[in-house]
Amino acid sequence: MSWTRRRLLRAGAGMTSLALGLGMSAQAAAIAEPQRPKRIALHNLHTDERLEVEFMRGGVYVPAAMAAIEVVLRDFRNGDRHAIDPALMDTLHAVAAHIGVEPVFGVISGYRSPATNEQLRERSAGVARHSLHLEGRAIDVRLARVDSAELASRALELELGGVGFYRRSDFVHLDTGAFRTWRG
Repeated sequence: MSWTRRRLLRAGAGMTSLALGLGMSAQAAAIAEPQRPKRIALHNLHTDERLEVEFMRGGVYVPAAMAAIEVVLRDFRNGDRHAIDPALMDTLHAVAAHIGVEPVFGVISGYRSPATNEQLRERSAGVARHSLHLEGRAIDVRLARVDSAELASRALELELGGVGFYRRSDFVHLDTGAFRTWRG
């Protein structure tokens, strides 16, 4: 039997399914999977900007895609931009795949400048002084066609970073920090 690209991808998908079925972590399963392209769609709910982009190709992050993501996830209050942690896109992609839906996210908040973060801290006790939003390592989102409670619950199963669930505001905070969870 010859190993065509299609056969290799099918085998990798099968290995991933088997690994997840056996209780292997999503991170370990991702290692077993061939480096397929990864796409994501983002809709900034404050600016109405939309981006659908392939952010990883051949196991490598696409610089132009990451630059475009940085623009869409900028601080909408003042226009400040910051590099976005590529692992954050991996987290979004992994959560959507875990749920079994396309990675189409409505973005409430991506990067936050220090000035914006301080403004929000003055208005709410729920905003961290050293928020990972300040480092481009956190995002507040909704996932198309998925209830936010389901999104939070399924993200928790992956244990890929911080997961905060905000029922009243109907969004989920995801970040690339240490695994932890909270409700806002």
